[in-house]
Amino acid sequence: MLKQVLKRNLWSQNVAAVQLLGLCPLLAVSNSVANASGLAIASAFVLIGSAALISLLRRFIPDVVRLPMFVLVIATFTTVAVLIMEAFAFTLYMQIALFMQIIVTNCMILGRINQVASKERFTVALLDAVTTSIGFAIVLIGFGAVRELTAPALPLALDPTGAFLIFGLLLAGYQFVDRRVEAIAKSDTEPQMDAR
Repeated sequence: MLKQVLKRNLWSQNVAAVQLLGLCPLLAVSNSVANASGLAIASAFVLIGSAALISLLRRFIPDVVRLPMFVLVIATFTTVAVLIMEAFAFTLYMQIALFMQIIVTNCMILGRINQVASKERFTVALLDAVTTSIGFAIVLIGFGAVRELTAPALPLALDPTGAFLIFGLLLAGYQFVDRRVEAIAKSDTEPQMDAR
């Protein structure tokens, strides 16, 4: 099960690279590795905390107030994350303050809470939240690193236009690699099937 969840959340169904959720902060904050890391950690804190709490309370939440309850829990964890960052990393917080506040409306977090945490037992919800957070962080920090490294040669990399162009090229590369991996996996299994 762990292997399947890791493969799904880190690669085949990565929330940022495949489902294209949470792109607003991803494109805006990824102009440096530090900013991207700060938002990745804050988003992980909110997703993991919210998923754990919603999973524990899922049987006590009436369907009629399900969505407002999810948003309330996510907003609570977002507020805690903002207060912690203001207290211990104020300079970083000032760089990404706007995008910290809108973690509440991040489709990636609300989607995982609705699809998994509200329906699964605690361990499954926690595992999904942790692996989804790692997958999101890999894309966010990796994209931040690419933009920061290419900025000296290509100043456009730090502009919003450059962010869209670079992210589009990285997604194309991701799709190419993914299809090559699938093709190799198919070619490896076909001879075994024929032998049987």
